[in-house]
Amino acid sequence: MRETLVIGIAGGTGSGKTTLSKSLVNYFGDNITVVYHDNYYKAHDDIPYEERVKLNYDHPAAFDTDLMAEHIIKLRAGHSIQSPIYDFTQHTRSSRTLLVQPSPVILLEGIMILAEPKLLELMDIKVFVDTDADVRILRRIMRDVKKRERTLESVVEQYLNTVKPMHEQFVEPSKRNADIIIPEGGKNPVALNMLMLQVLSFLQKRSESESAGS
Repeated sequence: MRETLVIGIAGGTGSGKTTLSKSLVNYFGDNITVVYHDNYYKAHDDIPYEERVKLNYDHPAAFDTDLMAEHIIKLRAGHSIQSPIYDFTQHTRSSRTLLVQPSPVILLEGIMILAEPKLLELMDIKVFVDTDADVRILRRIMRDVKKRERTLESVVEQYLNTVKPMHEQFVEPSKRNADIIIPEGGKNPVALNMLMLQVLSFLQKRSESESAGS
C-alpha cells in the first residue's frame, strides 16, 4: 500500500483547475496538500521589469520543473518543503517562500504538468480539465486585470502572442497523457464526485493498512 496519492490537475489557462483543486481541499481538508506549478516559474531578478514583461511564460522552459519534482519527492517521503512564491505583478519570484507540509494526498496543479515527463512519472492519477477557449480567455482577462494588475491590452496581446500558440503546441497535446478528462472542472459535479470517490477509497485503504500494522 503506497503512503501517498499524487494527483495531477492540468488544463489550459482559465479552464477551472483551481476550482477543482479547491473543491477537493474543502472536502478532504488536511488530507490534501496542493503544489502549484505557477509558483515554480524561474526567477528573473537579473533583468529589468520591461524585459521581464516580454518573456514567454507559457513555454515549459519558463518553469523550474526540476525543483518542483524534487519537492514532490520530498513531500512523498514525509518531509516539508519551502515552495517558492511567484509575484505575478512583478513577473519574478517573491523573496518569500511558502512552507508546505506533507499529507496523504498531494495535488499538483498547472497548465504544463502533463507535458513534463519528470512530473508524469510521479503522478498516480492524471486529470485534464477541458474547457472551451472562449470561456478560458474571458476568465483569464478577469483574473489578470483584477488580481494581477494587468491592462486589458497586455492580457489580450499576451494571449495572442504566447498563450494561445503555446496551448496548441504543449497543453492541448498533453491531454493524451490524462487518465481522466473533466469538462468544466470543478463545475462538473459528476466528474468531481468520481474523483472524490477515488481519493476517499485511497484514504480508507491507507487507514486500514495503518490500523493493521499497528
